[in-house]
Amino acid sequence: MQPDRRSVLAGLGTAGLSGLAPTQARAEWPSQIIRLVVPFTPGGSTDVLARLIAAKLERAIPGKGFVIENRPGAGGMTAAGQVAKSEPDGHTLMMGHIGTLAFAPALYPNVPYDPVKDFQPVPLVAMVPNILAINPKLPAKTLGEFVAYAKANPGKLNYSSGGQGSAAHIATAYLTYRAGIEAVHVPYRGTAPSVNDLVAGNVQFTLTGGPAVLPLSEGGQLRVLGVASRERVGFAPELPTLAESGLPDFEAVQWYGVVAPAKTPRAIVDRLNREINALLGQPDFAAALARDGAIARPESPDGFGKLIASELALWRDVITRAGIKASE
Repeated sequence: MQPDRRSVLAGLGTAGLSGLAPTQARAEWPSQIIRLVVPFTPGGSTDVLARLIAAKLERAIPGKGFVIENRPGAGGMTAAGQVAKSEPDGHTLMMGHIGTLAFAPALYPNVPYDPVKDFQPVPLVAMVPNILAINPKLPAKTLGEFVAYAKANPGKLNYSSGGQGSAAHIATAYLTYRAGIEAVHVPYRGTAPSVNDLVAGNVQFTLTGGPAVLPLSEGGQLRVLGVASRERVGFAPELPTLAESGLPDFEAVQWYGVVAPAKTPRAIVDRLNREINALLGQPDFAAALARDGAIARPESPDGFGKLIASELALWRDVITRAGIKASE
């Protein structure tokens, strides 16, 4: 998008970059394309949300525009490590995710970044409740029937995820632990290929974000059995929670939010936070998120930072108690 000079000046006039001198604000941000890095392959929940956000921000923040960069590898850690070391000038952002910011430190001994020290939280964007999806050839239409079938066939079912140590891996391993079933993990290079093989019947189930599986369930290619949130969700009110279906207090919700390298000027962070929160408050945008199984969650940078810290502690405990390993 290439706005005219008048719209650029108007946008800069309302930028609110109070931490910079007016001439610095106009000259320095945004002075180049803003890269929103997605640490996974195209097509998954993180990618879908990032593209929704970038398309809207391109209109709200005049400049050179936004570009999505997919940098998969090492369960998202490759991209996260690169972004953490990027210049903190507001031109490199990352769609942060529970896997890269909360799971990784509990799974790997040498994570190339510190989720708290190396990143500046910008806004929390959305919560995406994980949904238990199975191949429809399985003779199960409820969680209870699925668990009974799995227990009758120990070790014969395979579950897919977007990679070793990914959010779907942790969530599904946690499900098998809580349900007392044995199953084999089959990791893929991204959510999209993992779900494609689930549709094909090469694996039998997964617990992953709604955007990847709900459209396929509507077409009968997958069967969804429950949502891993505390309460039923508005975008699929008929879908029971796994807690009410036989796993008391079970919850496994993915979350997504934009982060920047540490020491990114607070004025830029606050501007991005305001713009993204404004988008999340728009009924049509919230509805678009809901159609993809996401729930808008406006939050301050400090509030998002507190969530990251609390989730680090929570999932470290879960991963330890469940005996979940990064490699199998």
